[in-house]
Amino acid sequence: MLNRRAFVKIGAAAVVISRVRGAAAAAKRPNILLLMADQHRGDCLRSAGNRAIYTPNLDRLAAEGARFRCAYSSTPTCTPARAALLTGMSPWGHGMLGYSRVGEKYPVEMPRVLAEAGYYTLAIGKLHYHPQRNIHGFHQALLDESGRAESPEFRSDYRSWFWSMAPGLDPDATGIGWNDYRAKAYTLPEQLHPTRWAGETAARFINAYDRSQPFFLKVSFERPHSPYDPPERLMKRYAEADLPRAAVGKWAARYAPPSDDSFNIWHGDLGPEQVRHSRQGYYGSVTHVDEEVGRILEALEKRAWLDDTLILFTADHGDMTGDHNLWRKSYAYEASAHIPMLVRWSRTAGPAASARRGQVPAQPVELRDVLPTFLDAAGVTLKQQLEGRSLLSLVRGETSGWRKYIDLEHNICYSPENNWSALTDGRFKYIFHARDGEEQLFNLERDPNELNDLASLPEHAGTLNEWRGRMIEHLAERGEQFVKGGKLALRPKGVPFSPNYPGCSCHPRKT
Repeated sequence: MLNRRAFVKIGAAAVVISRVRGAAAAAKRPNILLLMADQHRGDCLRSAGNRAIYTPNLDRLAAEGARFRCAYSSTPTCTPARAALLTGMSPWGHGMLGYSRVGEKYPVEMPRVLAEAGYYTLAIGKLHYHPQRNIHGFHQALLDESGRAESPEFRSDYRSWFWSMAPGLDPDATGIGWNDYRAKAYTLPEQLHPTRWAGETAARFINAYDRSQPFFLKVSFERPHSPYDPPERLMKRYAEADLPRAAVGKWAARYAPPSDDSFNIWHGDLGPEQVRHSRQGYYGSVTHVDEEVGRILEALEKRAWLDDTLILFTADHGDMTGDHNLWRKSYAYEASAHIPMLVRWSRTAGPAASARRGQVPAQPVELRDVLPTFLDAAGVTLKQQLEGRSLLSLVRGETSGWRKYIDLEHNICYSPENNWSALTDGRFKYIFHARDGEEQLFNLERDPNELNDLASLPEHAGTLNEWRGRMIEHLAERGEQFVKGGKLALRPKGVPFSPNYPGCSCHPRKT
């Protein structure tokens, strides 16, 4: 049985953060709040035009700040995306060209830099670092790494709290795996759900905070990443909703046969009913995260800090949920690589206080831009050069010199055929498949669902050549593994790291 009196205390981990001292965070520098969902598609916001999804709190951030409509995750799986957030660098710059462990220490790390600048830093939820308690400079971290990371040496703070609240219950009782395509309502009391825990813990931190210094708070939700297990009321909300059907281009017929007979396939046409049911659970999970974002915003408003806080919402990557017969992530396609990026800046502090609200900038932005944004807001200048740029410069109208396109890539994942590099400016997307040299070209303005691959059509040969040339230019500095004889080189065995990965000895460094 759930101990409701104990739940009111929200668990032992949160007690630590209720003992802070001093006067309320004030004036000259804004608080910084990073809200992050795991595997949140860029099109799953009502403010982005999706009329089926219910996201009033995220839409509020867009209306009172900016929604960057061409936001991407350059390496769209969990750990390399988090390395980009941590460092402000590109995949080549931080060293992770595919899924692996986040490096143990980088020259510049978001929480460490902000802590050194005088911020009190706390992380709540999923960090996905290695080892788990290597928290890269946060003063404190209350972790939810779920069952994927449980071991005799590590138990997440969420799991410890769960068992203190409900010692007789199984946190995995719903029975859906971490990369499962199935969906089911959460079978336990809703207040035990990890999404609720993250939002409630963050709200309690804000309610209790009383230091003299501004805070940097990162809240990283485990959902809508599978398991697609929202509370039953949110499964019911989408039971009759007109959810988008899977977008499947003719070019994706190769992915129709299931990759295996498990529940965590990476490709397979499972039929419209399964896609719809998966999306019912996924949409419910998105709305559940949105509700907890609202809880956190309410806590800021109660402290009269909402307008003293820079708030940024984003995700590590998207989720295919059956588009092009694909599941999970790690692909160059929009459902996987396109992410939400919302920024609501302080009205009272920071370099963009008077900027126009409700903007929808079209410039391509990426996770590497988050750290420079926070440094800009905090008035911090680094000696080291980051590859990202402050999003606040765009909302201030400083668009001159902004990148014309963003680079995307992923080393071998799930299968040797899933190994690619890509470029996009939000209007066109070029993809080079490194195993066999296949190219794809999509006109995202006319074909946002990437149904029509233009690469083989003679009338688009000039556009294809233009984008191929940009890719050659982009990869040339990496050496002959990537560009040889002026042409894109095949990489059938993959290249998992660049020389910039901490401790990497897999490549000679360029001199």
